[in-house]
Amino acid sequence: MTVIRTAPYGFWRSPITSDLIVAQSIGLSEVRLDGDSIWWLEGRPQEGGRSVLMRRGPDGSVAEISPPAMNVRTRVHEYGGGAWTVADGTVYFTNDQPGPAGAPPDRRLYRQAPGAEPAPVTATGGEVEWRFADGLVDLRRRLWIGVGERHRPGQGHPDNMIVAVPLQGEDAGSVRILAQGHDFFASPRLSPDGGRLAWLAWDHPHMPWVETTLFVAELDAAGAPAEAPRVVAGGSGESVFQPEWSPDGQWLVFADDRSGWWNLYRCDGSGGPAEPVLPLAAEFGQPQWVFGLSAYAFSGPGRLLCSYIEGGLGKLALVELMTGALTPIDLPYTDISSVRANERIAVFRAGSPRDPAQIVRLDLATGRREVLKRATKIGEDPALRGFFAPAQPVEFPTAGGRTAHGLYYPPTSPDHAAPSGDVPPLVVKIHGGPTSAASSTLNLGIQYWTSRGIAVLDVNYGGSTGYGRAYRDRLNLAWGVVDVEDAVAGAKYLASQGLADAARSVITGGSAGGYTALAALAFDDYFAGGASHFGVSDAAALARDTHKFESRYLDWLIGPYPAEAERYRERSPLFHADRLSKPVIFFQGDEDEVVPPNQTEAMVDALRAKGQPVGYVLFAGEQHGFRKAANIQRALDGELAFYAVEIFKTGLAF
Repeated sequence: MTVIRTAPYGFWRSPITSDLIVAQSIGLSEVRLDGDSIWWLEGRPQEGGRSVLMRRGPDGSVAEISPPAMNVRTRVHEYGGGAWTVADGTVYFTNDQPGPAGAPPDRRLYRQAPGAEPAPVTATGGEVEWRFADGLVDLRRRLWIGVGERHRPGQGHPDNMIVAVPLQGEDAGSVRILAQGHDFFASPRLSPDGGRLAWLAWDHPHMPWVETTLFVAELDAAGAPAEAPRVVAGGSGESVFQPEWSPDGQWLVFADDRSGWWNLYRCDGSGGPAEPVLPLAAEFGQPQWVFGLSAYAFSGPGRLLCSYIEGGLGKLALVELMTGALTPIDLPYTDISSVRANERIAVFRAGSPRDPAQIVRLDLATGRREVLKRATKIGEDPALRGFFAPAQPVEFPTAGGRTAHGLYYPPTSPDHAAPSGDVPPLVVKIHGGPTSAASSTLNLGIQYWTSRGIAVLDVNYGGSTGYGRAYRDRLNLAWGVVDVEDAVAGAKYLASQGLADAARSVITGGSAGGYTALAALAFDDYFAGGASHFGVSDAAALARDTHKFESRYLDWLIGPYPAEAERYRERSPLFHADRLSKPVIFFQGDEDEVVPPNQTEAMVDALRAKGQPVGYVLFAGEQHGFRKAANIQRALDGELAFYAVEIFKTGLAF
């Protein structure tokens, strides 16, 4: 019999500890189908953040493919993704594992045949460094085709292009350039007959969710473009996502937001005029922060299996290519990605507010589901499931007569109840990007708070994806304004409903979310304090110092730099530290090239100079986002301890 203890919100004891989270949790991403085998990538905080390839064979056996000395990761665009592909059982991947005595990773392209050790494909050494991502294998011509990023000493930003790497012959391992002349490239797709190559490209100052162009080129016998590529779609303020050839090569399908939503379009294999497949107020595309995304896949010549977002939550359906007929698939998941399929089965990554991220196999004929891997086993324990807070979509009024969105998580515990009239503290969580979205998949980092009697609001402020192009465009020239307004409005709304204590509401975020948290604390006095995880404090420094992929993003978010230098200063929390009078804690990686440590340290120094309560934790060997278990744990516990002492005035219920 469970004994319910009465205790104030924030004083509840929880079994969801940081020890439990980091000991159990792994990252799951990039599902692939190769014949009857299913592959996926695991990110392991317990192994220093190493990414490992896993394979499930036709007999159901699961094996770890990557040797201990390898880390399947790429740093193309710095954020990476798409570091590997598989064809006929042979894996091709890039390695990001540091060498002996801390030597830099070799970042070479490797081939690993079944049962064999990895063998390098590309060379190392020399002045030019190549990085590779988003590849496929042309088995007829024995080529690896993908995105190449060329770094030269003293060059500044690298060159990006579509390249081919011969896998055999005298020139094996060399790099051939197939397409160049744009700032960025992604999603090379080879037609089934090998005769055509499709890809996406875009140029500064655009990001891929603002404007991309879809190209198709005919290939010659050697795999080189036989003529100038043709523009199929995109440009002129349109964003195109994930081109895919039908299995018979008759159709090229892609998502395009020309209607205001990332909807599906088709054109004939020669790149003729595009026609809508299914007009719908839903998103069939995603912001391409990383390579290797897949929201849909062909399950036959004329049928697509599609994940899409409607009303902020994910769904899965079969779509007939020629008629647009949509058949929903009833699943318990609200977040679905990395979709792969053939005519018989589908595999994908999925989750829900009560289910952690998991790799799922679905029989398309019978509807039978099989979970192949879970990110954590915690959700399988009935005793722990009682501590999981449900995600409740909320829509609330915000500035300008608009509404904004978020996911509200109430304090939840089977062991505790709050005294009558008590109101919980609130953590307002700001996602990164800023063009991203709050995920509804079970997040133990959120349950860490709610199980202790602390409410959480995960805000999908204006600029977030999942609500159409117009909602995404709200952040145009308004970063540091719209996001702050929506974060404050969401917190005030919950307080007005009696769901949060206005006096004990804090704001936290990482990267761009860290910027919004700091901006909210500097430019509005609502929140009682907050935390910045590798967050931006000087927008101008980000514009000057960050890597190529994001170097012109701020043109869209704030304005061109240095022409709008004064606006950058107005929007930068660092230059308004005198207005920040609330406690703040900072967490930072010392190898972060997206938000260098000097930005965070300048903010910390400014607050310390005025005697402000401030915490600062610098993690050695971490980049933009923490991958090592000990550091993830320290950040969780450190943030809770800081709030407990400085703001919540609660017991330290670790």
